[in-house]
This record gives sequence, C-alpha cells and structure tokens, in this order.
Amino acid sequence: MESLKDIPFEIKRVYYINNLENPVSVRGQHAHKEIEQAIFCVSGSFTLRLDDGKTKQEILMNKDNVGVLLGKMLWHAMENFSSGCILLVAASDYYREDDYIRNYSDFIRLAG
Repeated sequence: MESLKDIPFEIKRVYYINNLENPVSVRGQHAHKEIEQAIFCVSGSFTLRLDDGKTKQEILMNKDNVGVLLGKMLWHAMENFSSGCILLVAASDYYREDDYIRNYSDFIRLAG
C-alpha cells in the first residue's frame, strides 16, 4: 500500500485493532473532523457501519485486499467480529483527541 497512490492521502499513522474475541464488541462509534482513514480487514470479517448524517450504510468487510475510505465527518462503527479478526487502519494524521467527535448528537448537529 502506498501513500498518495493506493491511498488518496499521505499516511502518517498505521495501527491494528485485534483481540476482538467478544462477539458483541463494538469499536469506533465516532467521527473525525479532519482526519481521513482507510480501513482493511486483514483477517476474518466484521461489519462496518457508516453514517454521514443523512445516509446510513453497512459493509461486510471480509477481503484482505479491499479497503474502505473513511472521509472526514463520517460516523463509523465496527461490529460482528469473527474469531481472529484483525483490522488495519491507515490515517492521514497522527492521533489527535481534539479531532474526534464521540457524541452522536454532536455529530448530527455538525454534519447538518
């Protein structure tokens, strides 16, 4: 995977999410004001829920060579993890807590 070629932004941070053995776990549940991300399922499967404030979508992530671009101001949540599921996330910036919108009501107000 290459910045500005395969991923439409400069990658400044890459991280894994794993140890998702609890089948009722839900991860994410936030949006970013400015940071963009690309998310991949490198092992197993999970459901990616997306919400731009107007339209909601669910995507089954189960192919290690297919990613989804999470643009700015896109509420996202990951759930229904299979056993051994591993996610890979590439981000356009370093971790910045001030970029997160963690309250859904605030997100809807800002997305409106």
